[in-house]
Amino acid sequence: MKVILISLDTLRADHLGCYGYHLPTSPHLDEIARQGIIFENAFASDIPTEVAHTSLFTGKVGLTTGIVAHGSNSQYLPKNVEWLPNLLRASGYLTGAIDNLYHLKEWFARGYNYYINTKGEKRWIDGQDINNLAKPWIKAHKDEDFFLFLHYWDPHTPYLPPQQYISPFYSNERNPSDPENMSMREAFHHRAYPFFKYHHYDLLGGITDADYVSALYNAEIRYLDDLIKDLDLHLQGLGIKEETLLILFGDHGESLTEHNIFWDHCGLYDATVHVPVIMRWPEKIPSDIRSTDLIQHADIMPTILEALNLNIPNGLDGESLWPLIEGKHRNYRKEIFLSECSWQAARGIRTKEYKYIKTFDSGPFIRPKQELYNLMSDPNEKINLADSLPDLTTRFEEKLAEWTRGKLGDREDPMQAILREEGLPFKNRIEKILLHFGITWEDWCENPDPSRLEVRSIPH
Repeated sequence: MKVILISLDTLRADHLGCYGYHLPTSPHLDEIARQGIIFENAFASDIPTEVAHTSLFTGKVGLTTGIVAHGSNSQYLPKNVEWLPNLLRASGYLTGAIDNLYHLKEWFARGYNYYINTKGEKRWIDGQDINNLAKPWIKAHKDEDFFLFLHYWDPHTPYLPPQQYISPFYSNERNPSDPENMSMREAFHHRAYPFFKYHHYDLLGGITDADYVSALYNAEIRYLDDLIKDLDLHLQGLGIKEETLLILFGDHGESLTEHNIFWDHCGLYDATVHVPVIMRWPEKIPSDIRSTDLIQHADIMPTILEALNLNIPNGLDGESLWPLIEGKHRNYRKEIFLSECSWQAARGIRTKEYKYIKTFDSGPFIRPKQELYNLMSDPNEKINLADSLPDLTTRFEEKLAEWTRGKLGDREDPMQAILREEGLPFKNRIEKILLHFGITWEDWCENPDPSRLEVRSIPH
Protein backbone atom coordinates (compact mmCIF):
# COMPACT_ATOMS: atom_id res chain seq x y z
CA MET A 1 0.00 0.00 0.00
CA LYS A 2 1.36 3.38 -1.03
CA VAL A 3 0.09 6.93 -0.52
CA ILE A 4 1.41 9.80 -2.64
CA LEU A 5 0.16 13.19 -1.48
CA ILE A 6 0.87 15.99 -3.95
CA SER A 7 0.61 19.68 -3.16
CA LEU A 8 0.06 21.78 -6.29
CA ASP A 9 0.99 25.11 -4.80
CA THR A 10 -1.05 28.14 -5.93
CA LEU A 11 -3.36 26.14 -8.21
CA ARG A 12 -6.87 27.59 -8.35
CA ALA A 13 -9.62 25.11 -9.11
CA ASP A 14 -11.38 27.00 -11.88
CA HIS A 15 -8.31 26.97 -14.14
CA LEU A 16 -8.48 23.19 -14.62
CA GLY A 17 -10.52 21.54 -17.33
CA CYS A 18 -12.07 19.08 -14.88
CA TYR A 19 -13.43 22.10 -12.96
CA GLY A 20 -14.89 23.63 -16.11
CA TYR A 21 -12.05 25.77 -17.49
CA HIS A 22 -12.26 26.42 -21.23
CA LEU A 23 -8.53 26.53 -22.01
CA PRO A 24 -6.29 23.42 -22.35
CA THR A 25 -4.33 23.73 -19.11
CA SER A 26 -4.75 20.26 -17.63
CA PRO A 27 -5.32 17.26 -19.94
CA HIS A 28 -3.62 14.74 -17.66
CA LEU A 29 -4.99 16.08 -14.39
CA ASP A 30 -8.41 15.86 -16.04
CA GLU A 31 -7.71 12.21 -16.88
CA ILE A 32 -6.70 11.47 -13.29
CA ALA A 33 -9.94 13.09 -12.14
CA ARG A 34 -11.91 10.79 -14.47
CA GLN A 35 -10.12 7.79 -12.98
CA GLY A 36 -11.18 8.66 -9.42
CA ILE A 37 -13.10 11.30 -7.50
CA ILE A 38 -13.06 15.07 -7.84
CA PHE A 39 -14.32 17.28 -5.03
CA GLU A 40 -15.98 20.22 -6.72
CA ASN A 41 -16.38 22.31 -3.56
CA ALA A 42 -13.03 21.99 -1.78
CA PHE A 43 -11.81 25.05 0.11
CA ALA A 44 -8.70 26.23 1.91
CA SER A 45 -9.93 27.17 5.36
CA ASP A 46 -6.62 28.89 6.12
CA ILE A 47 -4.38 30.68 3.63
CA PRO A 48 -1.70 30.88 2.40
CA THR A 49 1.00 28.15 2.30
CA GLU A 50 2.22 27.69 5.89
CA VAL A 51 -1.21 27.67 7.45
CA ALA A 52 -2.83 25.63 4.68
CA HIS A 53 -0.28 22.82 4.96
CA THR A 54 -0.34 22.92 8.75
CA SER A 55 -4.10 22.42 8.63
CA LEU A 56 -3.74 19.52 6.24
CA PHE A 57 -1.09 17.65 8.24
CA THR A 58 -2.84 18.18 11.62
CA GLY A 59 -6.46 17.75 10.54
CA LYS A 60 -7.21 20.99 12.37
CA VAL A 61 -7.95 24.54 11.28
CA GLY A 62 -5.66 27.40 12.21
CA LEU A 63 -7.76 28.67 15.08
CA THR A 64 -7.44 25.25 16.73
CA THR A 65 -3.66 24.91 16.30
CA GLY A 66 -2.95 28.63 16.73
CA ILE A 67 -1.13 28.70 13.37
CA VAL A 68 -3.00 31.44 11.51
CA ALA A 69 -0.34 33.53 9.71
CA HIS A 70 2.15 32.82 6.97
CA GLY A 71 5.44 34.54 7.74
CA SER A 72 4.89 35.19 11.44
CA ASN A 73 7.95 34.84 13.68
CA SER A 74 6.01 34.13 16.87
CA GLN A 75 3.98 31.04 15.92
CA TYR A 76 5.02 27.55 16.97
CA LEU A 77 3.32 24.18 16.61
CA PRO A 78 3.91 22.14 19.79
CA LYS A 79 5.48 18.74 19.21
CA ASN A 80 2.63 16.97 20.98
CA VAL A 81 0.15 18.01 18.27
CA GLU A 82 -0.80 14.98 16.18
CA TRP A 83 1.04 15.20 12.83
CA LEU A 84 0.20 12.93 9.89
CA PRO A 85 3.75 11.80 8.96
CA ASN A 86 4.45 11.02 12.64
CA LEU A 87 1.35 8.83 12.84
CA LEU A 88 2.19 6.99 9.64
CA ARG A 89 5.81 6.40 10.57
CA ALA A 90 4.77 5.10 13.99
CA SER A 91 2.41 2.68 12.22
CA GLY A 92 5.20 1.17 10.17
CA TYR A 93 5.01 3.15 6.95
CA LEU A 94 8.14 4.45 5.31
CA THR A 95 7.69 8.22 5.12
CA GLY A 96 9.32 10.55 2.63
CA ALA A 97 8.97 14.15 1.48
CA ILE A 98 10.41 16.10 -1.42
CA ASP A 99 9.71 19.58 -0.22
CA ASN A 100 11.15 22.83 1.11
CA LEU A 101 8.57 23.91 3.71
CA TYR A 102 11.12 23.16 6.43
CA HIS A 103 12.70 26.51 5.57
CA LEU A 104 9.46 28.22 6.53
CA LYS A 105 8.82 26.30 9.75
CA GLU A 106 10.69 23.37 11.25
CA TRP A 107 7.58 21.30 11.97
CA PHE A 108 7.14 20.52 8.28
CA ALA A 109 10.06 18.07 8.48
CA ARG A 110 8.61 16.13 11.41
CA GLY A 111 7.92 12.44 11.04
CA TYR A 112 9.86 11.63 7.88
CA ASN A 113 12.38 8.86 7.39
CA TYR A 114 13.55 10.80 4.34
CA TYR A 115 13.17 14.56 3.99
CA ILE A 116 14.69 15.63 0.66
CA ASN A 117 15.10 19.39 0.66
CA THR A 118 14.39 21.09 -2.66
CA LYS A 119 15.49 24.58 -1.70
CA GLY A 120 18.16 25.94 -4.03
CA GLU A 121 19.82 29.25 -4.76
CA LYS A 122 16.80 30.63 -6.62
CA ARG A 123 13.58 31.71 -4.93
CA TRP A 124 11.53 29.45 -7.21
CA ILE A 125 11.57 25.67 -7.64
CA ASP A 126 11.16 23.96 -11.01
CA GLY A 127 8.88 20.94 -10.89
CA GLN A 128 11.30 18.99 -13.06
CA ASP A 129 13.64 19.00 -10.07
CA ILE A 130 10.85 17.45 -7.99
CA ASN A 131 10.41 14.66 -10.53
CA ASN A 132 14.16 14.09 -10.78
CA LEU A 133 14.22 13.44 -7.04
CA ALA A 134 10.89 11.65 -6.72
CA LYS A 135 11.21 9.05 -9.44
CA PRO A 136 14.41 7.38 -8.15
CA TRP A 137 13.02 7.44 -4.59
CA ILE A 138 9.81 5.75 -5.65
CA LYS A 139 11.70 3.14 -7.66
CA ALA A 140 14.00 2.37 -4.73
CA HIS A 141 11.04 1.82 -2.39
CA LYS A 142 8.46 0.37 -4.76
CA ASP A 143 8.28 -2.90 -2.82
CA GLU A 144 7.61 -1.16 0.53
CA ASP A 145 4.53 0.41 2.06
CA PHE A 146 5.22 4.13 1.95
CA PHE A 147 3.82 7.63 2.29
CA LEU A 148 5.40 10.24 0.03
CA PHE A 149 4.67 13.98 0.06
CA LEU A 150 5.59 15.95 -3.06
CA HIS A 151 5.40 19.73 -3.25
CA TYR A 152 5.26 21.35 -6.70
CA TRP A 153 5.55 25.15 -6.89
CA ASP A 154 5.23 25.79 -10.62
CA PRO A 155 2.05 27.93 -10.71
CA HIS A 156 3.49 30.14 -7.96
CA THR A 157 5.11 33.46 -8.81
CA PRO A 158 7.38 34.23 -10.51
CA TYR A 159 5.63 32.77 -13.55
CA LEU A 160 8.55 31.43 -15.58
CA PRO A 161 7.29 28.46 -17.62
CA PRO A 162 9.33 26.92 -20.45
CA GLN A 163 8.83 29.05 -23.55
CA GLN A 164 7.00 26.39 -25.55
CA TYR A 165 4.11 26.34 -23.07
CA ILE A 166 3.17 29.99 -23.56
CA SER A 167 1.80 30.14 -27.12
CA PRO A 168 -1.43 28.15 -26.46
CA PHE A 169 -2.44 30.90 -24.05
CA TYR A 170 -0.90 34.02 -25.63
CA SER A 171 -0.59 34.55 -29.37
CA ASN A 172 2.90 34.92 -30.80
CA GLU A 173 1.51 37.83 -32.79
CA ARG A 174 0.95 39.89 -29.66
CA ASN A 175 3.63 42.00 -28.00
CA PRO A 176 3.65 41.58 -24.20
CA SER A 177 5.90 44.65 -23.91
CA ASP A 178 3.90 46.99 -26.11
CA PRO A 179 4.67 50.49 -24.73
CA GLU A 180 1.14 51.64 -25.60
CA ASN A 181 -0.45 48.94 -23.46
CA MET A 182 -1.39 50.45 -20.11
CA SER A 183 -3.03 47.37 -18.55
CA MET A 184 -0.25 46.92 -15.96
CA ARG A 185 -0.57 50.48 -14.68
CA GLU A 186 -2.91 49.61 -11.79
CA ALA A 187 -0.65 46.79 -10.63
CA PHE A 188 2.43 49.01 -10.84
CA HIS A 189 0.74 51.71 -8.75
CA HIS A 190 -0.62 49.37 -6.10
CA ARG A 191 0.52 49.67 -2.49
CA ALA A 192 1.84 46.09 -2.66
CA TYR A 193 4.01 46.91 -5.68
CA PRO A 194 7.38 47.11 -3.86
CA PHE A 195 7.22 43.41 -2.99
CA PHE A 196 6.07 42.19 -6.39
CA LYS A 197 8.48 44.42 -8.30
CA TYR A 198 11.44 42.45 -7.03
CA HIS A 199 9.85 39.03 -6.61
CA HIS A 200 7.86 38.90 -9.84
CA TYR A 201 7.61 41.81 -12.26
CA ASP A 202 11.34 42.48 -12.72
CA LEU A 203 11.90 38.78 -13.42
CA LEU A 204 9.42 38.91 -16.31
CA GLY A 205 11.33 41.71 -18.02
CA GLY A 206 9.48 44.87 -19.03
CA ILE A 207 5.99 43.41 -19.38
CA THR A 208 3.18 45.88 -20.07
CA ASP A 209 0.30 43.51 -20.90
CA ALA A 210 -1.65 42.12 -17.92
CA ASP A 211 -3.15 39.43 -20.17
CA TYR A 212 0.34 38.09 -20.77
CA VAL A 213 1.02 37.68 -17.05
CA SER A 214 -2.22 35.75 -16.60
CA ALA A 215 -1.33 33.66 -19.66
CA LEU A 216 1.96 32.76 -17.99
CA TYR A 217 -0.02 31.42 -15.04
CA ASN A 218 -1.95 29.13 -17.39
CA ALA A 219 1.29 28.08 -19.07
CA GLU A 220 2.72 27.14 -15.68
CA ILE A 221 -0.30 24.92 -15.04
CA ARG A 222 0.13 23.24 -18.43
CA TYR A 223 3.80 22.61 -17.65
CA LEU A 224 2.86 21.21 -14.25
CA ASP A 225 0.34 18.92 -15.92
CA ASP A 226 3.08 17.38 -18.06
CA LEU A 227 5.22 16.86 -14.97
CA ILE A 228 2.38 15.03 -13.22
CA LYS A 229 1.89 12.93 -16.34
CA ASP A 230 5.57 12.00 -16.32
CA LEU A 231 5.32 10.98 -12.67
CA ASP A 232 2.14 9.01 -13.31
CA LEU A 233 3.71 7.11 -16.20
CA HIS A 234 6.57 6.26 -13.85
CA LEU A 235 4.12 4.70 -11.38
CA GLN A 236 2.56 2.71 -14.20
CA GLY A 237 5.94 1.56 -15.45
CA LEU A 238 6.87 0.32 -11.98
CA GLY A 239 3.59 -1.57 -11.72
CA ILE A 240 2.40 0.26 -8.60
CA LYS A 241 -0.30 2.57 -10.02
CA GLU A 242 -3.17 0.29 -8.98
CA GLU A 243 -2.11 0.01 -5.33
CA THR A 244 -1.28 3.70 -4.89
CA LEU A 245 -3.68 6.17 -3.31
CA LEU A 246 -2.88 9.37 -5.19
CA ILE A 247 -4.15 12.62 -3.69
CA LEU A 248 -3.65 15.94 -5.45
CA PHE A 249 -4.65 19.24 -3.87
CA GLY A 250 -4.09 22.96 -4.17
CA ASP A 251 -2.98 24.65 -0.98
CA HIS A 252 -4.62 27.87 -2.18
CA GLY A 253 -5.51 29.46 -5.48
CA GLU A 254 -4.39 32.69 -7.11
CA SER A 255 -6.08 35.99 -7.82
CA LEU A 256 -5.34 37.14 -11.36
CA THR A 257 -6.25 40.83 -10.88
CA GLU A 258 -9.65 40.10 -9.27
CA HIS A 259 -10.44 42.34 -6.29
CA ASN A 260 -7.30 44.41 -7.02
CA ILE A 261 -5.09 41.47 -6.10
CA PHE A 262 -2.48 41.19 -8.80
CA TRP A 263 -1.20 37.64 -9.26
CA ASP A 264 -1.09 36.63 -5.63
CA HIS A 265 -3.00 34.54 -3.12
CA CYS A 266 -4.56 36.71 -0.48
CA GLY A 267 -8.20 37.61 0.06
CA LEU A 268 -10.88 35.14 1.10
CA TYR A 269 -12.46 35.19 -2.34
CA ASP A 270 -13.04 31.98 -4.28
CA ALA A 271 -10.18 32.72 -6.68
CA THR A 272 -7.89 32.01 -3.74
CA VAL A 273 -9.82 29.73 -1.36
CA HIS A 274 -11.49 27.40 -3.90
CA VAL A 275 -8.94 24.67 -4.54
CA PRO A 276 -8.77 21.40 -6.46
CA VAL A 277 -8.84 18.11 -4.55
CA ILE A 278 -8.63 14.94 -6.64
CA MET A 279 -8.15 11.36 -5.42
CA ARG A 280 -7.42 8.18 -7.37
CA TRP A 281 -6.99 4.66 -6.02
CA PRO A 282 -7.84 2.12 -8.70
CA GLU A 283 -8.14 -0.74 -6.23
CA LYS A 284 -10.60 1.11 -3.95
CA ILE A 285 -12.12 4.25 -5.52
CA PRO A 286 -14.54 3.89 -8.46
CA SER A 287 -13.88 6.06 -11.48
CA ASP A 288 -15.64 9.22 -12.59
CA ILE A 289 -17.12 10.37 -9.27
CA ARG A 290 -17.91 14.02 -8.61
CA SER A 291 -18.75 15.20 -5.10
CA THR A 292 -20.42 18.57 -4.57
CA ASP A 293 -20.17 18.55 -0.76
CA LEU A 294 -18.18 21.26 1.03
CA ILE A 295 -14.80 19.94 2.16
CA GLN A 296 -11.59 21.49 3.51
CA HIS A 297 -7.89 20.66 3.85
CA ALA A 298 -8.33 19.29 7.36
CA ASP A 299 -10.42 16.45 5.92
CA ILE A 300 -7.47 14.91 4.07
CA MET A 301 -5.60 13.64 7.16
CA PRO A 302 -8.48 11.53 8.55
CA THR A 303 -9.25 10.32 5.01
CA ILE A 304 -5.72 8.93 4.66
CA LEU A 305 -5.82 7.36 8.11
CA GLU A 306 -9.13 5.61 7.41
CA ALA A 307 -7.80 4.39 4.05
CA LEU A 308 -4.96 2.69 5.92
CA ASN A 309 -7.26 1.33 8.67
CA LEU A 310 -5.49 3.44 11.29
CA ASN A 311 -7.06 5.14 14.27
CA ILE A 312 -8.21 8.71 13.72
CA PRO A 313 -7.26 10.99 16.65
CA ASN A 314 -9.98 12.69 18.63
CA GLY A 315 -10.49 16.42 18.43
CA LEU A 316 -9.88 16.93 14.73
CA ASP A 317 -11.71 19.60 12.76
CA GLY A 318 -11.52 17.44 9.66
CA GLU A 319 -13.71 14.46 8.86
CA SER A 320 -12.90 11.45 6.72
CA LEU A 321 -14.13 11.77 3.16
CA TRP A 322 -14.76 8.05 2.76
CA PRO A 323 -18.53 8.32 3.27
CA LEU A 324 -18.58 10.75 0.32
CA ILE A 325 -16.31 8.51 -1.76
CA GLU A 326 -18.58 5.54 -1.09
CA GLY A 327 -21.74 7.54 -1.76
CA LYS A 328 -23.08 6.99 1.76
CA HIS A 329 -23.40 10.57 2.94
CA ARG A 330 -24.66 13.86 1.58
CA ASN A 331 -24.84 17.41 3.00
CA TYR A 332 -21.45 16.82 4.58
CA ARG A 333 -21.21 20.23 6.22
CA LYS A 334 -23.12 23.47 5.84
CA GLU A 335 -20.22 25.90 5.82
CA ILE A 336 -16.46 26.36 5.76
CA PHE A 337 -14.92 28.93 8.10
CA LEU A 338 -12.12 30.90 6.42
CA SER A 339 -9.09 32.78 7.76
CA GLU A 340 -6.05 34.74 6.61
CA CYS A 341 -3.43 36.83 8.39
CA SER A 342 -0.52 37.59 6.07
CA TRP A 343 -1.23 40.34 3.54
CA GLN A 344 -4.44 41.21 5.32
CA ALA A 345 -6.26 39.87 8.38
CA ALA A 346 -9.78 38.58 7.84
CA ARG A 347 -12.15 35.74 8.63
CA GLY A 348 -15.14 34.53 6.72
CA ILE A 349 -17.78 31.92 6.11
CA ARG A 350 -18.35 30.10 2.84
CA THR A 351 -21.64 28.27 2.27
CA LYS A 352 -22.90 26.94 -1.03
CA GLU A 353 -25.00 30.08 -1.45
CA TYR A 354 -23.15 32.90 0.34
CA LYS A 355 -19.69 34.24 1.17
CA TYR A 356 -19.27 36.46 4.23
CA ILE A 357 -15.97 38.23 5.01
CA LYS A 358 -15.02 40.34 8.01
CA THR A 359 -11.76 42.28 7.68
CA PHE A 360 -9.74 43.27 10.75
CA ASP A 361 -6.71 44.78 8.97
CA SER A 362 -6.69 45.36 5.22
CA GLY A 363 -2.92 45.86 4.96
CA PRO A 364 -2.03 47.33 1.54
CA PHE A 365 -5.59 46.90 0.27
CA ILE A 366 -8.73 48.97 0.60
CA ARG A 367 -11.54 46.77 1.94
CA PRO A 368 -14.92 47.34 3.57
CA LYS A 369 -15.20 46.01 7.11
CA GLN A 370 -17.79 43.46 6.02
CA GLU A 371 -18.58 41.82 2.69
CA LEU A 372 -21.47 39.57 1.71
CA TYR A 373 -21.89 37.93 -1.69
CA ASN A 374 -24.67 35.82 -3.15
CA LEU A 375 -22.64 33.16 -4.94
CA MET A 376 -25.61 31.86 -6.90
CA SER A 377 -26.22 35.16 -8.69
CA ASP A 378 -22.73 36.64 -8.28
CA PRO A 379 -20.11 33.85 -8.46
CA ASN A 380 -17.30 36.34 -9.11
CA GLU A 381 -18.08 38.18 -5.85
CA LYS A 382 -18.44 41.63 -7.35
CA ILE A 383 -21.60 42.93 -5.64
CA ASN A 384 -21.22 43.45 -1.89
CA LEU A 385 -24.63 42.98 -0.25
CA ALA A 386 -23.54 43.72 3.33
CA ASP A 387 -25.35 47.07 3.46
CA SER A 388 -28.42 46.02 1.50
CA LEU A 389 -28.95 42.80 3.51
CA PRO A 390 -28.10 43.95 7.05
CA ASP A 391 -30.05 41.23 8.88
CA LEU A 392 -28.34 38.41 6.98
CA THR A 393 -24.97 40.12 7.41
CA THR A 394 -25.53 40.32 11.15
CA ARG A 395 -26.45 36.63 11.32
CA PHE A 396 -23.22 35.69 9.56
CA GLU A 397 -21.22 38.02 11.81
CA GLU A 398 -22.75 36.46 14.92
CA LYS A 399 -22.15 32.93 13.64
CA LEU A 400 -18.49 33.76 12.93
CA ALA A 401 -18.06 35.30 16.40
CA GLU A 402 -19.69 32.29 18.07
CA TRP A 403 -17.48 29.86 16.14
CA THR A 404 -14.37 31.87 17.01
CA ARG A 405 -15.25 31.90 20.72
CA GLY A 406 -15.92 28.18 20.65
CA LYS A 407 -12.55 27.42 19.09
CA LEU A 408 -10.58 29.73 21.36
CA GLY A 409 -12.07 28.87 24.74
CA ASP A 410 -9.97 30.83 27.20
CA ARG A 411 -7.04 31.35 24.78
CA GLU A 412 -6.18 34.70 23.25
CA ASP A 413 -7.04 35.05 19.59
CA PRO A 414 -3.72 34.37 17.79
CA MET A 415 -4.68 36.69 14.94
CA GLN A 416 -5.18 39.62 17.27
CA ALA A 417 -1.92 38.80 19.06
CA ILE A 418 0.01 38.87 15.77
CA LEU A 419 -1.56 42.15 14.72
CA ARG A 420 -0.70 43.70 18.07
CA GLU A 421 2.83 42.32 18.52
CA GLU A 422 4.16 41.96 14.96
CA GLY A 423 1.78 43.45 12.45
CA LEU A 424 0.89 41.82 9.15
CA PRO A 425 3.91 39.78 7.96
CA PHE A 426 3.78 40.88 4.33
CA LYS A 427 3.12 44.50 5.13
CA ASN A 428 6.30 44.27 7.22
CA ARG A 429 8.16 42.98 4.17
CA ILE A 430 6.99 45.94 2.11
CA GLU A 431 8.05 48.35 4.85
CA LYS A 432 11.51 46.75 4.87
CA ILE A 433 11.87 47.43 1.15
CA LEU A 434 10.58 50.99 1.52
CA LEU A 435 13.03 51.63 4.34
CA HIS A 436 15.81 50.90 1.87
CA PHE A 437 14.61 53.96 -0.10
CA GLY A 438 13.92 56.14 2.93
CA ILE A 439 10.16 55.93 2.39
CA THR A 440 7.69 55.38 5.23
CA TRP A 441 4.59 53.23 4.86
CA GLU A 442 2.32 56.26 5.31
CA ASP A 443 4.20 58.23 2.68
CA TRP A 444 4.07 55.34 0.23
CA CYS A 445 0.31 54.91 0.69
CA GLU A 446 -0.15 58.58 -0.16
CA ASN A 447 1.86 58.24 -3.36
CA PRO A 448 2.56 54.64 -4.53
CA ASP A 449 4.46 55.74 -7.62
CA PRO A 450 6.78 53.01 -8.99
CA SER A 451 9.29 55.62 -10.15
CA ARG A 452 10.14 56.23 -6.49
CA LEU A 453 11.81 52.83 -6.32
CA GLU A 454 15.01 53.26 -8.28
CA VAL A 455 16.94 50.16 -9.36
CA ARG A 456 19.15 48.79 -6.65
CA SER A 457 19.70 45.58 -4.75
CA ILE A 458 17.00 44.87 -2.22
CA PRO A 459 17.42 42.66 0.86
CA HIS A 460 15.07 39.65 0.94
